[in-house]
Amino acid sequence: MVVPLMNLHIKSLGASHTVAGIIGSLYGIMQLFSSTFVGCWSDIVGRRYSLLACILLSALGYFLLGTSTTVLLFAVSRVPVGIFKHTLSISKALLSDLVSERDRPLVMGRFNAASSVGFILGPVVGGYLAELEDGFYQASFICASIFLLNAGLVWMLPWSEENTGNREHQQGNKGTDSFSAKANHDLHLKSGTNGAVASDSLFQSPWIQVATVLKRIKGIACSDLWDVFLVRLLMSVAILLYYSNFSLALEERFGVKALFSGYLLSYSSALGVLAGCLLGPITRLYQHNTYRLLLHSSTLTCTLIFLYASALSIGMVILSSTFLAFSTTIGRTCIIDLELTIGGNEASGTLLGVGQSVTSVGRIVAPLLSGIAQEFSPCGPPSLGVGLALVAILIMNANKQKYCSHGNVKLKNQ
Repeated sequence: MVVPLMNLHIKSLGASHTVAGIIGSLYGIMQLFSSTFVGCWSDIVGRRYSLLACILLSALGYFLLGTSTTVLLFAVSRVPVGIFKHTLSISKALLSDLVSERDRPLVMGRFNAASSVGFILGPVVGGYLAELEDGFYQASFICASIFLLNAGLVWMLPWSEENTGNREHQQGNKGTDSFSAKANHDLHLKSGTNGAVASDSLFQSPWIQVATVLKRIKGIACSDLWDVFLVRLLMSVAILLYYSNFSLALEERFGVKALFSGYLLSYSSALGVLAGCLLGPITRLYQHNTYRLLLHSSTLTCTLIFLYASALSIGMVILSSTFLAFSTTIGRTCIIDLELTIGGNEASGTLLGVGQSVTSVGRIVAPLLSGIAQEFSPCGPPSLGVGLALVAILIMNANKQKYCSHGNVKLKNQ
């Protein structure tokens, strides 16, 4: 709701294009380095307190943004948001704690679908508010209010072992729980254990918490998960290269207007929501084999990007965009599930934080690669993306045995 309006607002404050770009880059850099630390911190102090802290500090950032009348205050307002707006990652880690490994792709798919709806509706609401007087400030305050509402919802959730057990018992009696009895029993035990650990860790010295965070991050860095994160980086950059010059390339290649490109991107986003809802039947079709589903979706993504790069008509572009919405949504969910399956749920916050940092690196690298590739051809960025996706597929094939094994990769600090 706010992000599409930010460039217009900072220019209205008198900032140059360079200053606006620097502030945007600083936000990305803060996200890059903070996601791993915040994710690991959530493993130590517990999801409830870390999620509440991130939501409230993000609300503070958007409140400051709504009062920004100078470039300096605008830049300051981006600091708490850049450091602490990792609510999606922590929510995914929380879902990973609550559901069984078998049901995780289904739940993550639904979660991603809900997030996608927000990304579809947000710009529409923000665009409407922008037409009003002081519309940017109203959008910022509404955004901060929504964060505060979310903080209240998180606080009201049943977090204790007793409440969790009662909820499971009621769901079991009604027959509406989609998870197995064993998964419910594991959740009951896990919630009690995690709650006790989180309560103890919350009152530890900040220095002890920082030392524990650094120790866990070192364990991830020294583990055998490098290939999983490399696959995530390569596929992220490949998809970002596809979208990097999408509107400009369609105009140069087929002479279509930017409005048509916008409609096509919205169409793809809507299909992404549908793909998230269909993950349940798809995973059952693959017998919950995440590796095989990831390999096939990545291969399909690579093929579709190639079709787009070599398309001779706008119809081929629409066809590739249609199926690409499904393959990328499935691939994003599967790579997260594979990280948690191989790395283990004990450090789910850390793993998701590192994964988010890897994606942030892709967001930094992709524009540079896209600019270089566009010097040669409008089809240069997607063509380069095809090459990177092929490398990711080769890495997955080379490590097939590890992905298919059921044993977790032990971290060095364990």
